[in-house]
Amino acid sequence: MSFSEHYLAEAAQIVARLDAAAIERLAGLLVAVRARGGRLFVLGAGNASHAVNDFRKIAGIEAYTPTDNVSELTARINDDGWDTAFANWLAVSRLSAKDMVLVFSVGGGDVARQVSVSIVRALELARERGATIAGIVGRDGGYTAKVADACVIVPTVNPETVTAHTEAFQAVIWHLLVAHPAVQQSRMKWESVQ
Repeated sequence: MSFSEHYLAEAAQIVARLDAAAIERLAGLLVAVRARGGRLFVLGAGNASHAVNDFRKIAGIEAYTPTDNVSELTARINDDGWDTAFANWLAVSRLSAKDMVLVFSVGGGDVARQVSVSIVRALELARERGATIAGIVGRDGGYTAKVADACVIVPTVNPETVTAHTEAFQAVIWHLLVAHPAVQQSRMKWESVQ
């Protein structure tokens, strides 16, 4: 079997093992944050920016990510350190109980291992402020899975491809969410073309 065949077979196993109920809980939280006029803050790397676009344009949810403002992000990292960059950004954004934080991470944050501590600190602030917490993560989900109101964990089928599959399935799941009939408010472009 080629690497491509093996990788695609792993992806099929992941699809079969995804927790649809957890995805439905996440969809419900998105509907609720929109209904109460809250904002969605997406924490993660490149996927966060694309997801913010989709949640704004397709789902009609006011959404932001700190990684879209490289100048502020790098200033916070340089001046205050990486560990507090997301939390300090959320504080200035006046994160409140009306809002929701959505994490895209492979491990979900782990202080003991010193991995994605910036996510842990941001979620600690979210808990203090009473914000809704959700995540789409891999492995065991780390801190995000422990504190989230809804967390979709991308199942590990091969420890050598955890990162690749987790980041790929984050995109699959957020696209499922913005296409979800309860979440979607605007038709996607190609679906609207007759």
